[in-house]
Amino acid sequence: QTGEPVNPKAYPLADAQLTITILDLVQQAANYKQLKKGANEATKTLNRGISEFVVMAADTEPLEILLHLPLLAEDKNVPYVFVPSKQALGRACGVTRPVISCSVTTNEGSQLKSQIQQLKDAIEKLLI
Repeated sequence: QTGEPVNPKAYPLADAQLTITILDLVQQAANYKQLKKGANEATKTLNRGISEFVVMAADTEPLEILLHLPLLAEDKNVPYVFVPSKQALGRACGVTRPVISCSVTTNEGSQLKSQIQQLKDAIEKLLI
């Protein structure tokens, strides 16, 4: 620990209420098959242009294994956010193991379209 504050623009961390909203939407996206779990899958969805937003766990050790995702997300103009716990992210993804990142993907005619847009707007406010 260097004691230096984390740049919130570079690493937007969701507060408790936004974390609950994000994890709820991740769970719904998993139910609708609009979710890709893991850093490799999130990278693939970003490169293919089918990612709506990316969620990463802040308690990942070492954090460096995730740091390419914010850069790629910015390059692709996709919002991204960190949530505090990879265990909670795993549960929201519908698995019993921790998940360090996931990507909610696009789906034409999705029932989650308005919820995804509201969440993207909330994430964008963290980046400003």
